[in-house]
Amino acid sequence: MSGPVLLNNVDHADVRVRLGHGAAYGDAINQIDLFPTEFEAAQRDYPIVFRRNPDGGYRAVALLGLDRDENLFLDGEEWRARYVPALIQRGPFSIGVPRDGGEPVIHINLDHPRISRSEGEPLFREQGGNAPYLDHIAKVLQLIYAGVDVSAPMFAAFEKLDLIEPVTIEIELTDTRKYRVPDCHTIDRARLAQLDGTSLAELHRSDFLRAAIWVASSLGNVSRLIELKLAAERDG
Repeated sequence: MSGPVLLNNVDHADVRVRLGHGAAYGDAINQIDLFPTEFEAAQRDYPIVFRRNPDGGYRAVALLGLDRDENLFLDGEEWRARYVPALIQRGPFSIGVPRDGGEPVIHINLDHPRISRSEGEPLFREQGGNAPYLDHIAKVLQLIYAGVDVSAPMFAAFEKLDLIEPVTIEIELTDTRKYRVPDCHTIDRARLAQLDGTSLAELHRSDFLRAAIWVASSLGNVSRLIELKLAAERDG
């Protein structure tokens, strides 16, 4: 495998990207990392929780399923949600910064299963310039790039105000079938409501107050997971 290479319109003029979704593209997963820059869109569809990293820090994830390798939002080649997480949307693309500095640039993994020379969306126009799909990917990568940059300060602000609390998500499908999702954290709603004006103003100025509210409210989407799980079992 060659790994990601710098995208250019000479070597990759005929490269196309297969759209759609499926296990073949790595979409059969029960959670996906999220970035603060997509919380607003993601909280409408997915439960968002925080998980601990090995270094003790936090990352945000969207819960997609209950069993291993289960994505309840995946229906054949369709993704059953209004918003598809950025790390899914990016497909074979990644973003990097040149060693000597400068603007971020797009890389492409030509070994990715979405890559084709004969079918899918083109990256470049025949007469030159980016095709609409590549413009879309550039926006997705910018969202990820900005999200990485803001994640650490956001979690630092939440920890400073003691807003992160552990939560165990317990789901009861039937009297005898229960699921328990451990090792999750969320926003402490009671603590958030008790913050003084100075702390709230600090969160608001950094635009982390909205992020906290979106994460807290997103747990209501656990009911959506239950609906999708029951529907999948009926149809299966």
